[in-house]
Amino acid sequence: MKQDRQYTKVASYEAMKGEVKKVVLLYSGGLDTSCMLRWLQEEYDAKVITLTLDLGQQGDDLEAIKQKALKFGAAKAYVIDLKDEFANNYLSKLIKANGSYQGDYHISTISRYLMAKVAIEIAEKEGADAIAHGCTGKGNDQVRIEAAALTLKPDIKVIAPVREWSMGREEEIEYAEKHGIPVPAKKDFPYSVDDNMWGMTWESGEIEDPAVVPQYSRFLTTYTLPENAPDEAEYVKLEFDNGIPVAINGKKMKLPQLIMALNRLAGKHGIGIVTHIEDRIMGLKVRGVYEMPGAHTIIEAHKAIEKYVSTRMENETKNIMDTKWAYMCYGAQWFEPLMDAINAFNDKVNEKVTGTVTVKLLKGKAEAVAIDTPYALYDSRLATFMKDMSFNQNASAGFIELYSLQMKLAKQAEKKAKSEK
Repeated sequence: MKQDRQYTKVASYEAMKGEVKKVVLLYSGGLDTSCMLRWLQEEYDAKVITLTLDLGQQGDDLEAIKQKALKFGAAKAYVIDLKDEFANNYLSKLIKANGSYQGDYHISTISRYLMAKVAIEIAEKEGADAIAHGCTGKGNDQVRIEAAALTLKPDIKVIAPVREWSMGREEEIEYAEKHGIPVPAKKDFPYSVDDNMWGMTWESGEIEDPAVVPQYSRFLTTYTLPENAPDEAEYVKLEFDNGIPVAINGKKMKLPQLIMALNRLAGKHGIGIVTHIEDRIMGLKVRGVYEMPGAHTIIEAHKAIEKYVSTRMENETKNIMDTKWAYMCYGAQWFEPLMDAINAFNDKVNEKVTGTVTVKLLKGKAEAVAIDTPYALYDSRLATFMKDMSFNQNASAGFIELYSLQMKLAKQAEKKAKSEK
């Protein structure tokens, strides 16, 4: 492959050609990583071990991906089912944290920390010198994967082919055709997608231009657009236990199966399609389109029941901690000690997040409309507007007098100071 420019290494952990003999490549089986598989063999003269993870993504033929890797030169091809670990050790923490970054993006790329962890494990098992990934030099995922990998194994080397090669899309297709790598039938399809059970992330094409309305019908192929969703609402009962959803409409499920079932159920109502402008770690302001029907439904339900069972002070503090957690998760700080402390706080708050939330699904909106929990901070005798002697309304006047005391004194002092000038 002809290199148009020389890539200069600037970090000590970036692998140099000739110093690595074996590489673990995070491999999706698509055009990009298939080209990387060949490129790493040519440019680094290294054996490549591919690693493909089953995180509940839709439509992937994992056995076909494995065979494709072996066909194009992989010394070994791993395909590992990590749906349970992903849901139980990562998404569970996100749910308790109401994990949403700068709006309704529910951080489906939390998967990068698990990918980095497993890549390091395979590298140690196979005696590999380096790991490689397909992230660009402008995105967040390079930071998440490399920061996590270096935290877990400081002496690991990293190769990021997209940062090194100078291929645009057309050059990449030419490279693939030259080496017999299958090219997607839609050469005029400019979009890229990342997929796991928690959501799909769409980028590129006109999505990158916030002044242009995305052509949703071209790329949103999994779920229903709100305008095409059923006209009648569907009511879903989500049961929570210690902050984690455990059943849909009374049917108990493991967390990964519940999430994927809710994707189908809420997806047909156009839930969780978000057009989102966000601040990347690298300082860029970008737009993406996200599909996350199950995630959005769970987060809306969780926020509702958590708010209901918590005190006002707990809710105020939890809102602050949720924002901090989301920025750290999005921002490649998964192993920051503060993250452990916030997770411990979330575990404590969520001890009482147990009960059933009824969610109304209609035309793209998921709304918690009823909550039943034994931990409710609610007493109908106190809350009612009907005549009831349980709440002494006559005590309110004295409360108001004391509650407004400092505000009243401040205003009086202000008036007095002005009059004396």
